[in-house]
Amino acid sequence: MATHMSKCRTWGRLQRFGIAAYRKYSSGGGYPNISLSAPLPGIPKPVFASVDGQEKYETKITTLENGLKVASQNKFGQFCTVGILINSGSRHEAKYPSGIGHFLEKLAFSSTAQYGSKDEILLTLEKHGGICDCQTSRDTTMYAVSAEVKGLDTVVSLLSDAVLQPRLLDEEVEMIRMAVRFELEDLNMRPDPEPLLTEMIHAAAYRGNTVGLPRFCPAENVDKIDKKVLHSYLRNYYCPERMVLAGVGIEHEQLVECARKYLLDVKPVWGASSATDVDLSVAQYTGGIVKTEKDMSDVSLGPTPIPELTHIMIGLESCSFLEEDFIPFAVLNMMMGGGGSFSAGGPGKGMFTRLYLNVLNRHHWMYNATSYHHSYEDSGLLCIHASADPRQVREMVEIITREFIQMGASAGEMELERAKTQLKSMLMMNLESRPVIFEDVGRQVLSTGKRKLPHELCDLISSVTASDIKRVTTKMLRSKPAVAALGDLTELPTYEHIQAALSSKDGRLPRIYRLFR
Repeated sequence: MATHMSKCRTWGRLQRFGIAAYRKYSSGGGYPNISLSAPLPGIPKPVFASVDGQEKYETKITTLENGLKVASQNKFGQFCTVGILINSGSRHEAKYPSGIGHFLEKLAFSSTAQYGSKDEILLTLEKHGGICDCQTSRDTTMYAVSAEVKGLDTVVSLLSDAVLQPRLLDEEVEMIRMAVRFELEDLNMRPDPEPLLTEMIHAAAYRGNTVGLPRFCPAENVDKIDKKVLHSYLRNYYCPERMVLAGVGIEHEQLVECARKYLLDVKPVWGASSATDVDLSVAQYTGGIVKTEKDMSDVSLGPTPIPELTHIMIGLESCSFLEEDFIPFAVLNMMMGGGGSFSAGGPGKGMFTRLYLNVLNRHHWMYNATSYHHSYEDSGLLCIHASADPRQVREMVEIITREFIQMGASAGEMELERAKTQLKSMLMMNLESRPVIFEDVGRQVLSTGKRKLPHELCDLISSVTASDIKRVTTKMLRSKPAVAALGDLTELPTYEHIQAALSSKDGRLPRIYRLFR
């Protein structure tokens, strides 16, 4: 029946338009002899946008009279991302109770001098299709808003109010105390221990100083942090000369005009800001071990429970992101790669990285082996996270120490080229996203006063050689290891044995002989 109806419709079209017209508009019948690379006849010639003279990609930077830097990158589109980045984080809390950054992150975009509540702020942003967010790290605090370009004036006014005029009401601080307590409980109950291990490896590598100070508020400090403590901290660190107003997707002159209007002569709610008592400590790498014995047998119950695992992270000192060796270390980290043992694979997934080829593909009992590189303005840490059954911890540690030693061997030409291409690909793909460009602009201008463009970074990556990888690895292997261990640690080798393995030629742990097992 359906076939009959279809034939009737086709015959109707033939009668109405004729055979020539029917052929012209049916699939493939219009222009059968024209190549796909040739323009279609009768179509207007396209008009393409052209770049007149200089590239339009460069980041423009202006420093206002009060020391605040304004940085912008134009990007075609209806929406923009604008935010304030501050040189303030958990590393600056040496003279204060640890956890202030954690509190400020949670308190961001609450009631201010201009807005009675967080709901008012969100409703204001909704008129411009906007969203807001605040993130703190060990060295930077970032307040950001994405909204329509037409709402720029409102956005900068709101950012100025949120950063410099927060009310910090007692009930708000109390609510945040509850939120922080909940987050700390959640952190210890998660099946994925990566945030906890990162915290532990930093505490081991920089014991009691700068980036080794806790990023999450310790439970004993939750009740110590109040409005007075927060104002004391903000007075020292939330100063114009420690800030960058960054924007992506807007005209530079327009952003500078808004900055002058809302950020130039504004008196903060805590009084005049002066960076008189700023902690200028340089990160001191100490190495060491932080262990947490924990029953991991019931972290993820259910129809498909995760088996009990012990997690180990071993790290060595790398370099700061201001040094020339930062790029070779980034390539080395990409070369090591790794991931979970249940990756779906496919192009670009890093299945040919060393931790996949040498570790996960050869040792079926390893659940995870991943390389991480953390870099700061005065130090850095390259580490490998691995997880396996508690009975195989000693063997797992030896496999990881051997991988560290083998980093010093000559990198193959194909392996190095693959790592460099993958790093460039990841860089360019991430920089297609407007919020990522914003963060890159803000962080670079905050730490160096200028910005390296993506093509400059790609040139630096391309110039890395096998001898550079060998040189930075040799330098790294001279440092003391930092070790973080979580789970059932019965089979964990001693710190001295791990250190001895990383000082040996083959990365093997010293043999131990037991009469009774």
